[in-house]
Amino acid sequence: MLDDLTLRVRAGALGPDPASRRIAVAFTTCQAVRHDGRGSGYRNEVLSLRLAEAVGSCAVEPGALPDGALDDCVGADVARLLEHPLLPVRVAALDAYLMHIAPHSPDNGACPVPLPAGTSLEKSRARARSVVELLDLRPGATVLVVGVVNSLLEALRSRGLGYVPCDLKGGETEFGEPVVGDALAAADRCDALLVSGMTLGNGTFEPLRRHAVRHGKQLVMFAQTGSAVLPRFLAHGVSAVCAEPYPFFWLDGGPGVIHRYRGGVR
Repeated sequence: MLDDLTLRVRAGALGPDPASRRIAVAFTTCQAVRHDGRGSGYRNEVLSLRLAEAVGSCAVEPGALPDGALDDCVGADVARLLEHPLLPVRVAALDAYLMHIAPHSPDNGACPVPLPAGTSLEKSRARARSVVELLDLRPGATVLVVGVVNSLLEALRSRGLGYVPCDLKGGETEFGEPVVGDALAAADRCDALLVSGMTLGNGTFEPLRRHAVRHGKQLVMFAQTGSAVLPRFLAHGVSAVCAEPYPFFWLDGGPGVIHRYRGGVR
């Protein structure tokens, strides 16, 4: 499906010829965080590409992006970057193009949700509540959480929902629970899927989407990576999206906004 969407963009089926649109700015954002009251922390790194007024983003493993990636992107046209050998570059370019032609707005199917000002943990919890509200489940159901965010796990517990935390790095959650490494293997024992947009950038999204389609399960995406890409999969396996374009909540203590989608977009 991602390849099909990319082909449609390259063919000019959704908007202007991507060869006529150039990336003005390419940058990475690196973050290390340890919220007050939490016993562990984590690191993030995100590749972002600026196309006119739009910014498209794709998370990468910290330190994994080659030194020359930014030089490849800046000044390049979108069509060329959609054929780049690095998947995160292709995803960020696709995200920037789709954000450029259809920004997050009610006219394009988005429902804006304000995030209040606050500490990093307060904003994380506010976002988590908005994400978990997109799941239509009764207490006692079990959710596969791909891309462990402790605030999301807290929000699921507050609704009486069980969960199976999954991340390619494995390890443990903040609460001492084991994190499984194989999401698809764990999906069979879960009633719904709550999945990070990072799966677009590491190639694990499509098997999870197919699983949701095959078994009729809800698939809710929380997306800093590919926030403009994932709404295109609504009604094609994705049931809802919480889209969060750059700048992300963790970059600023002031008020912010995220965008929720349900149903299909064009």
